[in-house]
Amino acid sequence: MTPNMKAHLPQVDLDKMAALLDIETRFVEGRISLEDGRKEIAQRVGSIRPYHLAFIEQTMTEHTDDECIRENMAQKIKLFEGFMDTSRPDLPADHPITHYYAENDAFRSLLLEVEDLVQYPVIKNQWLALFDRLRQYPIHYARKQNQLYPVLERKGFDRPTTTMWTFDDMVRDLIRDARALLDQADEAAFIAKCQDLIYYGRDLMEKEETILYPTSLAMISPAEFEDMKEGDREIGFAFITVDAPTVSHASASPATAPAGEGFAAELQGLLSKYGYAAPAQDALLDVTTGRLTLEQINLIYQHLPIDISFVDENELVCFYSDTDHRIFPRSKNVIGREVMNCHPRKSAHVVREVIDKLRSGEQDKAEFWINKPEVFLYIIYVAVRDKAGRFRGVLEMMQDCTRIRAFEGSRTLLKWADDEGIPTEAPATEAASSTSDVENSTSEIKNSTSEVKKTTSEVENTPTKAADDPEALTPTTKLSALFERYPELRNRMTEISPLFAMLKTPFGKLMAKKADLQAVSDRSGVAFDRLVAGLQRIIADLRKE
Repeated sequence: MTPNMKAHLPQVDLDKMAALLDIETRFVEGRISLEDGRKEIAQRVGSIRPYHLAFIEQTMTEHTDDECIRENMAQKIKLFEGFMDTSRPDLPADHPITHYYAENDAFRSLLLEVEDLVQYPVIKNQWLALFDRLRQYPIHYARKQNQLYPVLERKGFDRPTTTMWTFDDMVRDLIRDARALLDQADEAAFIAKCQDLIYYGRDLMEKEETILYPTSLAMISPAEFEDMKEGDREIGFAFITVDAPTVSHASASPATAPAGEGFAAELQGLLSKYGYAAPAQDALLDVTTGRLTLEQINLIYQHLPIDISFVDENELVCFYSDTDHRIFPRSKNVIGREVMNCHPRKSAHVVREVIDKLRSGEQDKAEFWINKPEVFLYIIYVAVRDKAGRFRGVLEMMQDCTRIRAFEGSRTLLKWADDEGIPTEAPATEAASSTSDVENSTSEIKNSTSEVKKTTSEVENTPTKAADDPEALTPTTKLSALFERYPELRNRMTEISPLFAMLKTPFGKLMAKKADLQAVSDRSGVAFDRLVAGLQRIIADLRKE
């Protein structure tokens, strides 16, 4: 059954909502003036709450692909001014909505800088520093899509997912495309793209603050917002620094209450009374090819070298593996979400086709890969069927294969390798040996000599040496070696550029394992000399502590 949005809102007068929709539609289409529209609102509707507009969008209007782009929120605000309270709510400093507002304030300041700079001839270094900060924006919208939208969907309000997501992607792409045009030295196209960014960025924030955030506050309980904090922090924040969230057990939902407290404990006691006690944590569970405890099962999932997700036959997300190396951000709010709502509208048709063909049996798997200079990702979707051949869902598996693709030759002897330990030649083994003892001995000597030379080279050129001597930082210095030597360095990288906040995200941690300083500079847009100077300064500070 589709959730009823009205059930999660204060009382809604449907007759007034119909009148408001009529006035708004005629005003937007230019059939009545602003003055006449405002007179009709006063006579037929009266005061308006932001969630009234959300309710109308969800239940009383036709959904179209371009509606989010077509609507001009600033125009609507003029119509509703004086009838609808658009002031900011008074919220605790650690409230999730407070963080969204703070990010918007920072984004507005950046857009003001863009607006100022477009008036003058383009000086690339000025723009590079500005785009260092602008490129944090995807963290803001990733948190909305993984945290806020799923909760609203469960309560019947899915318009943010189906329409605002399009606008989220547009602003993200405008930042990306403008940055690319800056490198191409096409000044006219670059300025035009920046002007689009200013317009659509501000309009998106108007939509968020006029409808999305107030409606979220009306529909989402304090306990649910409390539960969001952990996932919010895991994904991260754009433009701002957020302290560790506080947790109030008094307001926490039963799902987050300490074990043994509240309803869960009472239910467990009742089940035990009638012989239906839940298995102990260390109880062995029969799986297809063995017996494992629940703890062991969870540990296996957490240590898989791949990310996996499972969507059931009802197209609901049931599970994802919570690994430290997870490639893309996810949070627990995705559980129970319709899988079609987990993808932007522009790719929904592909998702639909994959699920339909796996369900029907026409196909058993669908493969994709993302091939970029710095990373190669492999993604496969597999149909899950039971012994009777019935479709039970889709298993998604994703793996970073960048290092694997670089392998050459063979490795059949034990070698403890770090990130640079990629074999380039095949060592001899007893099983593969079919030559004379002399030839084997010669081969072993050559291999040993090669290993000695390689080891000597690694010792001489190890990035850790650069970590010991800040003056020795080079383009090939590994960022992971610096982090290993100076663990606090990761947290302080934002002193060089706010963009490096991404290094704390799952994807950022993955990239940091592989990247040398030249790659960090190229990927972030931070000039290499500036990056090295910042690292030298921070490392010098850390040595003093």
